[in-house]
Amino acid sequence: MTTRRLLPWLAALGALACDPARNGRADPPPTTAQPSHGDWRLVWQDEFDGPQGTLPSPERWQADVGGDGWGNGQYEHNTARAENASLDGEGHLLITARRERYGGNDYTSARLNTRGRFERTYGRFEARIQLPTGKGIWPAFWMLGADFPQVGWPACGEIDIMEHRGQLPAIVRGSLHGPGYSGGQNVGAEHVVSGGRLYEDFHVYAVEWDPERIRWLVDDFVYFEATPKDLPAGRRWVFDHPHFLILNVAVGGNFVGPVDGTTQFPQVMRVDYVRVYARAVE
Repeated sequence: MTTRRLLPWLAALGALACDPARNGRADPPPTTAQPSHGDWRLVWQDEFDGPQGTLPSPERWQADVGGDGWGNGQYEHNTARAENASLDGEGHLLITARRERYGGNDYTSARLNTRGRFERTYGRFEARIQLPTGKGIWPAFWMLGADFPQVGWPACGEIDIMEHRGQLPAIVRGSLHGPGYSGGQNVGAEHVVSGGRLYEDFHVYAVEWDPERIRWLVDDFVYFEATPKDLPAGRRWVFDHPHFLILNVAVGGNFVGPVDGTTQFPQVMRVDYVRVYARAVE
């Protein structure tokens, strides 16, 4: 995702996401032919089973807490409270953005990550999610390189599996951020989902990450593919080492713009599951 989700001490970089020019490409577009799920073996999952009001599993997730804008001018204070991230008792994780004064901010939400709990290189990373909606609402499912304390961002790499502008209810974006192609100059694409608005139902958002190739999917439809050839000239591919997972809902910020009076609160991102697969031949 973009800088809005980076840890507070990382530099603020911002700007709206944009696609790199792809004119003149000789290689063919990504295929939509899908490998059988039999080609994958499950290596990690959270099905979010548990009593209503339970916090997410501490063996799998930890909360990033703070409200300094996260480098993107976000409005919310992310907390570790059940009011912002908890199970619903029906097999879902609820990440809830609320309009309330807290910690010097006018909104609260949550940002969960698997850092130090689950980190992996390559595989299929997917989540079944029902998105929130409204101007200035910014949900995301993404990954950050586990070596960022040593090398910094964007050298650590960032893989945005899904991010969404709440005011554009049928559009999602997937992208890569690395050295020389980060922030508003990321390598990515947007996808218009047919057949309804994303807040009306669950959809499966995924990447299939292999050496020197990453593909983005919605409901098993491939809408974008990136390889080292897609990077700006002379830039380095940094997606060959472990990354950890992040789920969050931001309120306001550079990518989505401000909240206005049309946005109703609370806004909830419902996550049915998160699953990670390895190639069956590994």
